[in-house]
Amino acid sequence: MNSQPQSSLLASRKFLPYFITQALGAFNDNIYKNVLLLLVAFAAPGAIGVSSDLFINLAAGVFILPFFLFSATAGVLADKYEKSWLIRKVKLAEIAIMACGAMAFITESYLLLLLLLFLMGVQSAFFGPVKYALLPQHLRKDQLVPGNALVETGTFLAILLGTLGAGVIASQPNSTYIAAASVMLFSLLGYTASRFIPHAEAANPELRFRWQPIKQTKQTLKIARKDNVIFQAIFGISWFWFLGACYLTQFPNFAKLHLQGSASAVSFLLALFSVGIAIGSLLCDRLSNHRVEPGIVPLGSIGITIFGANLMLATPTNLATTDTFIAFIDQPALLPVFINLLLLGVSGGIFIVPLYAMMQQRAEVKERAQVIAANNIMNALFMVASAITAIVCLSVLELSIPQFFLVLSALNFLVALYVFTQVPLFALRFFMWVLSHTMYRVTHRQIDNIPEEGGALLVCNHVSYVDALLLSGASPRPIRFVMEEDLANIPLLKYAFKTAQVIPICSTRRSTIRRAFNEVEKALQQGHIVCIFPEGQLTGDGEMGQFMRGMDIILKRSPVPVVPLALKGLWGSYFSREGGKACLKLPKRFWSKIEIVAGEPVPAVEATSGSMYEKVLALRGADK
Repeated sequence: MNSQPQSSLLASRKFLPYFITQALGAFNDNIYKNVLLLLVAFAAPGAIGVSSDLFINLAAGVFILPFFLFSATAGVLADKYEKSWLIRKVKLAEIAIMACGAMAFITESYLLLLLLLFLMGVQSAFFGPVKYALLPQHLRKDQLVPGNALVETGTFLAILLGTLGAGVIASQPNSTYIAAASVMLFSLLGYTASRFIPHAEAANPELRFRWQPIKQTKQTLKIARKDNVIFQAIFGISWFWFLGACYLTQFPNFAKLHLQGSASAVSFLLALFSVGIAIGSLLCDRLSNHRVEPGIVPLGSIGITIFGANLMLATPTNLATTDTFIAFIDQPALLPVFINLLLLGVSGGIFIVPLYAMMQQRAEVKERAQVIAANNIMNALFMVASAITAIVCLSVLELSIPQFFLVLSALNFLVALYVFTQVPLFALRFFMWVLSHTMYRVTHRQIDNIPEEGGALLVCNHVSYVDALLLSGASPRPIRFVMEEDLANIPLLKYAFKTAQVIPICSTRRSTIRRAFNEVEKALQQGHIVCIFPEGQLTGDGEMGQFMRGMDIILKRSPVPVVPLALKGLWGSYFSREGGKACLKLPKRFWSKIEIVAGEPVPAVEATSGSMYEKVLALRGADK
């Protein structure tokens, strides 16, 4: 695996043109939208025809509305047609819209600009599903998280630069002409970049398309609900956009009323938040070891709760009003606010990237774009809900903005609890991630020997009570473990083991042995990975015991490849039997180095309990 997957992707033709295309699209959207809002805010009285407040609220609504109306249709088209062709058609539409927008800027036709903002929302609604559905077709599985991390980084930095660029443009004497030239230039550059996106076959060319937006929306949401993990990932992504909308819309008043800052202070807060998300997105790739890892989603959620609440606690009182940007950022009392806002963004980036990657990976190929369309519908719904929530909290309940931030943190905590109870996979993977990144320094060697698809049997030495957890964290695919029934039924752990679909067995009861072998056979036939510890018990002296013949019976019934695994460095840990009973002694070390090594798959006809014992022993070597 490439140790620098992000830089390698940015040098790849299968990713770079796509990355530039989507980043320029987000940048241009924000140039257009924010220049329009700034021109409206500072327009002469009567120039617009309606109040500026009404216009600005209408602008927010007309940009979101198309995501309700057209996302389902866009998802069907993205599954039905070749994706690079469809992207180019969408970018051509952007050029046409921006050409009209350029004329509207020059003539200062605000109502036409508002109509064109709606059409931009339509264009974005059609671009969203094909944008995310393309990634799994062009990227390998180990590139999906780095790819999504770069996309989120590019998107938020483009939003930031577009917003800041709009402020620069709007402050110029000939702002309307500069805005007209800018939106045309960047739409043309975006289309040019899209010409270099490689071909991506249609996922479902036989899909029938009919213009039935209401029926298609219902069907699209139904498709997303088929897989509970996918639907909860969509829920999590939508919650992220709910929080993002709540925070971003409050930055102007937060900076003005509570931090005594100017317009440049608002831009600085936006920059901190956006850069934080970009850092978190890139950090997520490193934390997850470049693969889809739902275990770090709770880490991001915890950060959102803590740093969001700290925003209220860190907000100072009785600040002096500052006249310049330098004076604003030079106030020591504001440093905790800046740090918490940055870390809030970092937590958001860690939270969002695995959810996008998991949604893309788990969705069926023929329905992937429609799943992403369902995500866009839900995102829009949650963003509308964010506006309503802000109105209720700030206007009806008359909370201050820092108090509103505390409410958001409390809501995030409750939402996180809900998601983790609905999808225990998140919580289970989080526990495994924490274990392998705090108590141990776990390194993996040759893990790509585990087959990417199809049934396979893993055999491993048994050193401690956390062997299964560490192996689960190392494997790119879910593993079903055969586990001693008494251990699988421990009250506090029973729920987690059931979630992981552990196969319980008791060596003294024939009925459980038969049931376990039947479950193993069924799992292997269905293409799952099953792991057994053929020694049958934890080692009592650090040395490997002989493998029992259960493996031979499994392979006779299900002739699948056998992958030898070795755990190295766990003997002497708190969870091993070295120096006394496991888990009933004082820990002697923390963050010790553990190594997990996988050997080459062995065909079933060549694999016996004796030969696999020798292979695992050779992999383990002298390191217990």
